[in-house]
Amino acid sequence: MEENTVQTVKPAKRSFVGVVTSDKMDKSIVVSITTKKMDRLYKKYVTRTKKYMAHDEKNDAHVGDTVRIVECRPLSKNKCWRLAEIVERAK
Repeated sequence: MEENTVQTVKPAKRSFVGVVTSDKMDKSIVVSITTKKMDRLYKKYVTRTKKYMAHDEKNDAHVGDTVRIVECRPLSKNKCWRLAEIVERAK
C-alpha cells in the first residue's frame, strides 16, 4: 500500500514598514503605511495611506517610530497585526 504524503507550504506572512501614529492604548499601536501608486490616466504618482492596528506586547513603540508589523491571527475586532521590530526610533 502506498502512502501519499502531501506537503503543505504555508504562505509567507505579509509584513509592512510604517510609522506609529498613536500609542495611547494599552498593548496596541496604530501604524500608518504609505504607498505610492501611479495613476493610470495621468501617469502621476498618488500617495495612499492606510492605518493598521498592531499588537505591542511590551508597550515599546512610541509615536514617530518606524516599525515593522507582520500579519498574525485575529487578536481583537480590529487587530490582526503584531509588532515585529522597531526599525528606527523617533528623534
